[in-house]
Amino acid sequence: MNIAYLDRLNQRQRQAVEHGVTGDGSAGAPPLLIIAGAGSGKTDTLAHRVAHLLVNGADPRRILLMTFSRRAAAEMIRRVERIARRVIGDSAQAFVGSLSWAGTFHGIGARILREQAGQIGIERDFTIHDRDDSADLMNMMRHDLGFSRTQERFPLKGTCLAIYSRCVNSEQPIEEIVSSHFPWCAAWGDELKELFGAYVDAKQRQNVLDYDDLLLYWAQMMESSSLAAEVSQRFDHVMVDEYQDTNRLQASILLRMKPDGSGLTVVGDDAQSIYSFRAATVRNILDFPGHFEPQARIVTLDQNYRSTQPILAAANGTIALSSERFTKDLWSDRVDGEPPSLVTVHDEMSQARHVVERVLENREMGAKLKEQAVLFRASHHSGTLELELTRRNIPFVKFGGLKFLEAAHVKDLLALLRFVENPRDRVTGFRVLLLLPGIGPKAAQAVMDRLAESRSPFDALADFEPPARARSHWRDLIDVVDHLGAGNSTWPAEIARARAWYEPLLERHYDDAEIRKEDLIQLEEIASSYASRERFLTELTLDPPDATSDKAGSPLLDEDYLILSTIHSAKGQEWKSVFVLNCVDGCIPSDLATRSAAELAEERRLLYVAMTRAKDDLHLIVPQRFYTHNQNSLGDRHVYAQRTRFIPTTLLSLFERKTWPLAIDRAPKSSPSQEPRMDVAARMRGMWR
Repeated sequence: MNIAYLDRLNQRQRQAVEHGVTGDGSAGAPPLLIIAGAGSGKTDTLAHRVAHLLVNGADPRRILLMTFSRRAAAEMIRRVERIARRVIGDSAQAFVGSLSWAGTFHGIGARILREQAGQIGIERDFTIHDRDDSADLMNMMRHDLGFSRTQERFPLKGTCLAIYSRCVNSEQPIEEIVSSHFPWCAAWGDELKELFGAYVDAKQRQNVLDYDDLLLYWAQMMESSSLAAEVSQRFDHVMVDEYQDTNRLQASILLRMKPDGSGLTVVGDDAQSIYSFRAATVRNILDFPGHFEPQARIVTLDQNYRSTQPILAAANGTIALSSERFTKDLWSDRVDGEPPSLVTVHDEMSQARHVVERVLENREMGAKLKEQAVLFRASHHSGTLELELTRRNIPFVKFGGLKFLEAAHVKDLLALLRFVENPRDRVTGFRVLLLLPGIGPKAAQAVMDRLAESRSPFDALADFEPPARARSHWRDLIDVVDHLGAGNSTWPAEIARARAWYEPLLERHYDDAEIRKEDLIQLEEIASSYASRERFLTELTLDPPDATSDKAGSPLLDEDYLILSTIHSAKGQEWKSVFVLNCVDGCIPSDLATRSAAELAEERRLLYVAMTRAKDDLHLIVPQRFYTHNQNSLGDRHVYAQRTRFIPTTLLSLFERKTWPLAIDRAPKSSPSQEPRMDVAARMRGMWR
């Protein structure tokens, strides 16, 4: 057979494609693990393997191909058809069209469960709840059991669903999950078990499955030897993409389907395993070869087609310090290029200005904005940059996380400041009042009506008799409103006072309050660049940074735009130029992810993923100082930061070290005008006479 269609592959890719293919359908191919480094042509290699199996006699109806999105599955099928067409011509379309078992884990699971429903005790016409539906049902059970009426802080519906989901997908008991990931819920272990039992009963009564059930029922079904045999025997080949992102439940399904590994191929990169918050575990790919006897064959794809060699050298050096990994050193034919920059800047404002200047320089050199990306560990890390981009009229799109000033907790704090500025503003007033325990829509309506009728709204607010449950929090509201309204603090100390009032309420309303507090600290830092509260609120309204991403000169209005993205959302993408913000301890690694060696290892992989997104040039930015809080009024409101521990001194030779000017550019203050006062109104009237 003519196999010229394989000539475009490199040696390692071809080894992976041809593994176990004998020309007779290759039903008994030994297990294969393809370790596909960043930019190594992973998708193309897997598509060639599927096509190679097909043209060598494999039945397309007996191939199971699982990816992590429907779009990825569709793209895989398109590539397989293009490859097969080179060998079998126009008939490839119909042939490849028989690849009917290609999709996501959850999609395939739903299909199998419907086929086997009668044998596993569910009705075939079950409906599937999305996450919002599941959370609402969880909340109904939470209310029916009386947990919503408790005087203590029982976890909210979203947290309850998150705990349940992690228990299911990680195959770990609730005690371990709560202890390691939700420690503030430790006192509610028995109640959560009762709630989850009621939740499962309710789903069964209503003939519904949630997102996690599609895997859980499938895995439970595979514990029956007869059902497992029936399902596994229908597939000669099972192939899984992005195996490093699977959880323990998904791995158990695969190992029960192909316990001897016959026909099983998984593709992934342990160095890019970064989704433990979704219960994914790097152990799946690290332990895969040892599940079989003899062990699965490992083929490593280490030729990178994306980045220059200097960028790869720095990325290799960073990931090489991992304690456990499949050894590989990415290399490229693109040997020329500048080493990545390690740029020291004064603070976050300097970081934002430096990035903007470099982005515009690149644009002048011919690189489109959309060919450049700014990456960050957490969504709130880009707040200052978003402001600077908006001020400079640079359009951008942000991926990952909420837009900074559209986050509910940020809007809550701004609402208080706007309420003090204008207590008759019903929108902000309602938002502030509904934050208080014991104040519902009816009471909030009564308060706002009274304020609207009063000549002294703040006096009317103080004289209002709140419901009994709200009295203590009402007194706190009156105090902060009086304090801010009387101008007892200078700006930006006013926003610190507002945040001190809000944080106890933040903890009542959000189970992830500690993470959200970081956004409020960021907002306080942004506020410090304005002269007054009035100026701050006015400019946010006229030139709103809450119009980050698609509303800030969006792609709808401009065909070119800069990419802002969390590192998690950037995986699988590539850009000519990449800037990584806040490469300091506390940001990457996050100070919330340093409790264990496993967490630190994943943080290192996050930095590696960020670095390997760059094609031509890479910039890691290291601010020297960060805004902080809990300082006295006379103390320094910044703390010094240290370069990320993932780039120790031994690796510095792989980078070009730069320092951006430490002096912060500030616009000169205008001197008071010596001209006589102008009666603008009179002049405007005169224009029409």
